[in-house]
Amino acid sequence: MEEIAQSTKTIFILAGQSNMSGRGGVIKDPHNNQKLWDRVVPLECQPHPSILRLSAKLEWEPSIEQIHADIDTKKVCGVGPGMSFANAVKDRINGAVGLVPCAVGGTAIKEWARGEELYENMVKRAKESVKDGGEIKGLLWFQGESDTSTQIEANAYRGNMEKLIENVREDLGLPSLPIIQVAIASGLDDNYMEKVREAQLNINLPNVACVDAKGLDLNEDHLHLTTESQVKLGNMLADAYLKHFAASP
Repeated sequence: MEEIAQSTKTIFILAGQSNMSGRGGVIKDPHNNQKLWDRVVPLECQPHPSILRLSAKLEWEPSIEQIHADIDTKKVCGVGPGMSFANAVKDRINGAVGLVPCAVGGTAIKEWARGEELYENMVKRAKESVKDGGEIKGLLWFQGESDTSTQIEANAYRGNMEKLIENVREDLGLPSLPIIQVAIASGLDDNYMEKVREAQLNINLPNVACVDAKGLDLNEDHLHLTTESQVKLGNMLADAYLKHFAASP
């Protein structure tokens, strides 16, 4: 484990709500109606010696699904986009891919404001991730479904997201930190969902990209991406990173 900790790492923060932490493959147990993960891990999400995750205990370890299980602890986690993203970029970067899971299901963007627990924990984990070497190369952000319940929340989304980007760059001392956000594919109210999507797709700040999850298949709850969709999303995030932010080979 010491060898893992000291290796060169290209680090990515994974933040947002449940579609980032992952609900792919989460199903209802027919015996007791409780939710459980079906434990199906697609080829694109398989572990690899060069893919690591920072645990809740702030220790580097091999990354396997469910990578948010000790972070998003109040719900059952399944497959998210993190592992397919890491597998898609690992051959184009130096050293190991270090994933820093921070997403928590059901959270609104106001809960990610500076001074709030989720934001401060994300910053703490990000700072801890580079203590023994490595470099933070991006924040992958998938959130907004919880901001689609009222017009006030939806109208405020763009300003709140721009402030989040400003704050996290300032607090990490990375003024050009790449941000790749996901435009949401589901929400609580269709009208307000479109307002949040509009905000996400039209943020015009340096080193901010957006991939659109609309059209990806959802679970039967009509809120969460399926395992297959999470694999596709991870590849979309990887394509965006490699196109916009990765250094040329």
